[in-house]
Amino acid sequence: MNQVREKTVVVTGAGGGIGAALAHRFAAEGARVVVNDLDADKAERTAAAIGAKAVPGDAAADAEALVAAAREALGGRIDVYCANAGVAPAGGPEAAEEDWSLAWEVNVMAHVRAARALLPQWLAGDGGRFVATVSAAGLLTMVGSAPYSVSKHAAHAFAEWLSATYRHRGVHVHAICPQGVRTDMLAGSGTTGDLVLTPGAIAPEAVADALFDAIAEDRFLVLPHPEVAGYYAARAADPDRWLGGMNRLQRKVEAAGG
Repeated sequence: MNQVREKTVVVTGAGGGIGAALAHRFAAEGARVVVNDLDADKAERTAAAIGAKAVPGDAAADAEALVAAAREALGGRIDVYCANAGVAPAGGPEAAEEDWSLAWEVNVMAHVRAARALLPQWLAGDGGRFVATVSAAGLLTMVGSAPYSVSKHAAHAFAEWLSATYRHRGVHVHAICPQGVRTDMLAGSGTTGDLVLTPGAIAPEAVADALFDAIAEDRFLVLPHPEVAGYYAARAADPDRWLGGMNRLQRKVEAAGG
């Protein structure tokens, strides 16, 4: 793919799951990749498997330092930044303050801080590509996790804002919005995940395929589960009916012990 061949790419949360699949695909397409993960051992394993450079660390709290270290490792420039690291605390308003703060930091502010560090170079030169792993929860919602749903809505809104503001200046933005993906996050999602997401779960590699299709078409919204487009349209057309359906799903989860 000409859009990424010989480009420089950073993928956060790439020690496993979607992030690892993205890193593998970019490397296979001829990009030079920096692998980031909070778990240094996982970052090193992914990097070793694809001939990449590992730059472990906190993609949220240390986003600016990550961008600087990645630039140094990649010869001074980052062409593509995949803000993929994410967390999914369970619960509603009663969830601990720490859980709400963590969701906001990792799922939203990591994107904001990375963009803050990346944009000056992109806007002064030939642009760049920002990839946000958002989740279908950012377009719809996710029963059982208010912190995840709220923060993913914000991540989607930020990606939209970036595209609306900078696309004429060469900044390409993609928001990846899958439903269930066979990752450790899904495995740890309990009854809600088992009932809502697992039946239609796809492999992380399918998410990478969907992103590359979107890159080829220069398309903002990346829907590895195409049916999400219909759900999104139904939500906009008749919010009350859609909310009623989501409430029925919530009752099913409760009946199943979730």
